Amino acid sequence: MSCTEIVTALYFGGLLNHDPANPGWEERDRFVMSKGHGCPAQYAAMAGSGYFEESLLLTLRKLGSPLEGHPNVRKLPGIEASTGSLGQGLSIGLGMALAARLDGKGWKTWVLLGDGEIDEGQVWEAALAAAKFGTSNLIAIVDANTAQQTGYTRDVLNTEPKAEKWTAFGWTTQEVDGHDLDALLAALRRAASASDGHPQAIIARTLKGKGVSFVEKEYGYHGKPLTADESRRALEELGWK
Repeated sequence: MSCTEIVTALYFGGLLNHDPANPGWEERDRFVMSKGHGCPAQYAAMAGSGYFEESLLLTLRKLGSPLEGHPNVRKLPGIEASTGSLGQGLSIGLGMALAARLDGKGWKTWVLLGDGEIDEGQVWEAALAAAKFGTSNLIAIVDANTAQQTGYTRDVLNTEPKAEKWTAFGWTTQEVDGHDLDALLAALRRAASASDGHPQAIIARTLKGKGVSFVEKEYGYHGKPLTADESRRALEELGWK
């Protein structure tokens, strides 16, 4: 829920160049959900875009469903990479960005990372390499929701100041409220149109469980399904009937 506005902005804000009727379109932008456990937000956006019927969303994590608990490129057209082993998505995205350059293509690669995920050293290796090769067609968005599976990010491994770190690694960096759609869209558009020869990073300040009062900022809900009563309360707070 912390990344809902980010994914919404990409899929419905005129930023992600894609074609639900032709998921393998060669000129499409690539979107990598590096924080693979955030895929329900992507699935919802994909259903709303027309990749599949919305009724399929109710099969999430059920045996035989293409909507697995982490994105599976072999099961669902429109998914660009199988992710969930955290820390690998930026490297995958960098490879895609370099492939576009080698092929003389103009499409972009967008990678959504978690702020717990950037504890992984492979993220920073990819960040250094992206800057070295000047991959301005690569855009990384950090969903900085302050919490991860075992605690708050400041306690598990403090990666602040995030914006300054990405800048120091050679990226053009912006910091934005990740729940403010207008501000978010403006930042994403600046990143998409950048021509300064640097990879682009956006630190999106968010809340885990945004919109549900008893879940917001509570890391204990990271991988925990809501009870029936909690689900009812959550839907009420979100305005669903």
